[in-house]
Amino acid sequence: MIRYLLDMSRSRKRLVSLAYDFVAIPLAIYMAMALRYGTMNLNITENLVYTAAITALVTSAAFIRLGLYRAVVRFMTERAFTSLMLGIAISALTLATSAFLLQAAVPRSSIIIYTFTAYMFLGVPRLFVRGMVAQLIKSNAEPVIIYGAGKQGMSLVHALSSSEFYRPVAFVDDSRKKQKTSIQGLKVWPSKQLDDLCDTYGVKKILLAVGKTNMQTRKHLIEELAERKLEILITPSFGDIISGRAKIEEVREVDIEDLLGRDCVAPNSTLLETSVRDKVVLITGAGGSIGSELCRQVLMKKPTKLVLLELNEFSLYSIEQELQATNEELKLSVPIVSILGSVQKQNRLETIFKTFNVQTIYHAAAYKHVPMVECNVVEGVRNNVFGSWYCAEAAITSGVERFILISTDKAVRPTNVMGASKRMAELVLQALSTRQTDTLFSMVRFGNVLDSSGSVVPRFRKQIKEGGPITVTHPDIIRYFMTIPEASQLVIQASAMAKGGDVFVLDMGEPVKIVSLAKKMIHLSGLTERTDINPNGDIEIQFTGLRPGEKLFEELLISEDVEGTEHPRIMTASEVHLNWPETHNLLNRLDKACHNFQVDKVISLLQEAPAAYDKQNDCTDWVLNEPNSL
Repeated sequence: MIRYLLDMSRSRKRLVSLAYDFVAIPLAIYMAMALRYGTMNLNITENLVYTAAITALVTSAAFIRLGLYRAVVRFMTERAFTSLMLGIAISALTLATSAFLLQAAVPRSSIIIYTFTAYMFLGVPRLFVRGMVAQLIKSNAEPVIIYGAGKQGMSLVHALSSSEFYRPVAFVDDSRKKQKTSIQGLKVWPSKQLDDLCDTYGVKKILLAVGKTNMQTRKHLIEELAERKLEILITPSFGDIISGRAKIEEVREVDIEDLLGRDCVAPNSTLLETSVRDKVVLITGAGGSIGSELCRQVLMKKPTKLVLLELNEFSLYSIEQELQATNEELKLSVPIVSILGSVQKQNRLETIFKTFNVQTIYHAAAYKHVPMVECNVVEGVRNNVFGSWYCAEAAITSGVERFILISTDKAVRPTNVMGASKRMAELVLQALSTRQTDTLFSMVRFGNVLDSSGSVVPRFRKQIKEGGPITVTHPDIIRYFMTIPEASQLVIQASAMAKGGDVFVLDMGEPVKIVSLAKKMIHLSGLTERTDINPNGDIEIQFTGLRPGEKLFEELLISEDVEGTEHPRIMTASEVHLNWPETHNLLNRLDKACHNFQVDKVISLLQEAPAAYDKQNDCTDWVLNEPNSL
């Protein structure tokens, strides 16, 4: 019957509710008078019938006016029941008035009794339906345990009360004060009882609601839970909930950022705004992983104008749409200009910079995928070295105040063309800083960013989703990781401290073993690793060997000459570089070698530069190694 009612159309449900109320109100009057006289054998006069009919009509009209028939019974809130009480009060007043005017035999005491019988006939069925529907829904919902019985945990239980997906069965909390208590009908257990609770209720998922715990504590807790072969879901942060970006019930899978991340250092607002606020800011490679996040961060600081330069049309369209939506939603009123173009065309770059009076440039455009650049040496050098040079020369000609190169840890003692080309780009900017001082050049060097287009994390996620195997190049390979938002914020803050030719190095925290990362991602998915010891596991890890030009570990510094800055996670390094005549001569020779497609000569010139380029393997360039190549 409940299923039949739930499947009816909204208009039919309203008609059923209205018809029921129209019948229930006279029954409530009859019951009130029966209770008053102490007998069911009442003398029902014509005037009493008219009185009951008038009361039913007026009450139904009041309920319509109060919106009771618009309220979905299964989701009725306290506010709806308050409206119901108000409607019953109007009904009692109508009963008293109509009985007086029609001289119906309705004792005054029965009107008071009527308020209770009316609630019994009108309110209790609604409560009953709501309860039955909740039980019906919950019977198919997955049982979950909420870890954390604080405010966030209690809010989560309340939010999930009408969820079709999750049914909370217990709290787990490490606070002894909360243990053995009952919160919103759920008992609070210590964490040592977790395994028993999972067996008792058949729980396979844990909802993490630990509020403002620091990153280290959260990381330890997630790792501990993941070892139990439980899938871990996490609630949004209070900041996202308060700002409206997320709802408490919008639980998500634990991202690897929750394990590799670290406690954030509050950004220095002065440093964030110096190069951006009230400036015309241009970002090259605006559609890339780092470039797009730089766009988001810069937009929030209200530049005079934000210019996006991107070679890929779809990437440019995507970030433009997102930024325009943010612009309108937050009423920032920042003009956004989207320009398709390559950083390898200096004349066009000068035109753009002069037209929009650009003051700050974040140069994120580059080819960053190591194996891809190894197989396309000339284009990799053209984009990373000459693209940076032409962009920098255009900035000088156009009177740009600050130019910030987004560099990489692979530029330190590189073993691949990509790293060598990025180090060469650094040398170009350092040399240009000795040639002139009007434009402040600086570069910011950091390691891998999580979820970037070239990161292992998205690839591992895809491989896990497909059932494996996860492919890792080497069991001992190590990398530094940082979240994209943190890296972008630090880049903007570093640019404010530039004096000319600065090499800024970001504190990347502790290095991460990639095979350990793969294992953690398997556990976080509630799966197990398949090994010789555990042949029935879910996901296997396979080692494929180092790719051309790949290093076992990356470094951030060429020399040990490093100093701190006013930001605890930004350092500045003093490193060897060439003067401008030497750099210019090297660039001209490199340009000629690229033009003639002399790949070996290009690599030789990169080795000649003070980039400490240590070529590890034979060149894998596709064109060079094609048997039919000229």
